Amino acid sequence: MPLQAKHIVEEINGTRCTIVEKGASAGRMEFLKNLLSFNGFDVLTADEKKEDETAAKTYTIGVSDLVFNPVIAVYEMALKAPGGGRVSPAYWEQQQTSIVDQYWVSEKEVTDGTSAWHLREK
Repeated sequence: MPLQAKHIVEEINGTRCTIVEKGASAGRMEFLKNLLSFNGFDVLTADEKKEDETAAKTYTIGVSDLVFNPVIAVYEMALKAPGGGRVSPAYWEQQQTSIVDQYWVSEKEVTDGTSAWHLREK
C-alpha cells in the first residue's frame, strides 16, 4: 500500500494506533517495523483476516504515537535510515536502497548529472 494522505487511527491489540500501512507482506512488515523502531516509535502489528485460505498472509502496521503521520514524516524527510541519511519516498517504498535527498529527481538525472538540483559526482 503506498503512502496515503488520510491519517487513520485504529486499535491494534487493544492499543489505539496511527495506521502506517495495511495489507503489508511479511517482508514489508519487517522492513517498516525495523525502520520505525530505529526512529524510536513503538510499533504494533496485527495479522489481517483473510477471506481466502490460499491467499498470502498480510499485516496491519501501526505506531502508538497518535500524532505521527507517515506521509508528512517521509516527505519532510524526518525519519533516519539505519545506514545513515534520511528516508526518502523511494526508500520508504523500497524502490531504492540508496537515499537521494531530492526525491523529485529521477535516477536518470542523478546518473548522467543533468539535474540542476543534484550535486554532480566526479
